[in-house]
Amino acid sequence: MRTSKTARYALHAALEMALAGDKPVTVAGVAGALGLPQTALAKVFQQLVRSGLAVGTRGVGGGYRLARPPRQVSVLDVLQAFEPPHPPGRCLLVERGNGACPRTGSCGLQQLFDEAEELVRCTFASVTLSTLARRTGGSRG
Repeated sequence: MRTSKTARYALHAALEMALAGDKPVTVAGVAGALGLPQTALAKVFQQLVRSGLAVGTRGVGGGYRLARPPRQVSVLDVLQAFEPPHPPGRCLLVERGNGACPRTGSCGLQQLFDEAEELVRCTFASVTLSTLARRTGGSRG
């Protein structure tokens, strides 16, 4: 499973919110701490809010927080806000477009990749931001 740069930024942003606990994080603070571009990160936080994973507060003392406790937000939740799941059965030979697979249903490679993708999805669904925060060293809040 490949993840876009934006989805990886979103995972880092969500983890920073989990580490901050009840304290809000700012785009500038996260960008500075992680060495990420502020403009890209601002769009990531906006999408996290639109997807219901984060809430934003304007003004002095404002910033972004997770909308739910970190133990209720999985890595898969964050990834799916930025990348729709790939449908099973997509051909490894046909990268883009509507090209038909010449071996639909009988390709052992396609089946293998579908199984691997499902295992990755299950793993991401089983890991929460709380788990990641513990692996990272606990709370910063």
